[in-house]
Amino acid sequence: MYCATMDPEAQRAALEALIAEQGANLSELSRLLGRNLAYLQQYLVRGTPRLLAEADRSLLARYFGVPEARLGGPEPEGMVEVARLDVGASAGPGGLVDSEARRRPDQFSPALLRELGVRAEAASVIRVKGDSMAPTLADGDRILVDRDRRRVEGRGGVFVIRLDGELMVKRLRVSVGGIEVVSDNPEWDDRVVPARAVEIVGRVAWLGRAV
Repeated sequence: MYCATMDPEAQRAALEALIAEQGANLSELSRLLGRNLAYLQQYLVRGTPRLLAEADRSLLARYFGVPEARLGGPEPEGMVEVARLDVGASAGPGGLVDSEARRRPDQFSPALLRELGVRAEAASVIRVKGDSMAPTLADGDRILVDRDRRRVEGRGGVFVIRLDGELMVKRLRVSVGGIEVVSDNPEWDDRVVPARAVEIVGRVAWLGRAV
């Protein structure tokens, strides 16, 4: 079924912008949709099909982590905006802090935020890069970071931190001598650092993943 609230040219421009922003590959996206590898190239270059099918639009919006309305879907009702940062919280070697920049905000259900105990004003969405937190977090996952929760207590948890000038996502535990910085992937080494060396940005409260 084809349905959109924006004209075909604007929909193509919106998709092109998302692809450019996130460095996506047209063939891989076409495969994600279950289409032939040239499907999205034909859509963008030749205008065939004229509009994205609703199912394709929905899947692409989930993949890019944006509201469907950005690709011509209906505007969500009763949603709240959560800031999205144009930086990957590295689950690998680390992401440079100076690459942070705000992008168009994500939309979240107020009910979901209440269930998670997260205030929209204290939340940020960041995309994970790297595999050091696999299988808990995979490359490309979107994570919701609660900036109100910056203390490591009890059994610890998964946090976005700045360490050695880099932004990264790691599991933190209180340890003798400081904070234990843990990678869930056993191929990566853990380490203990002084508590003062770690700036905790916030705790990971939710993750989103394309399937």
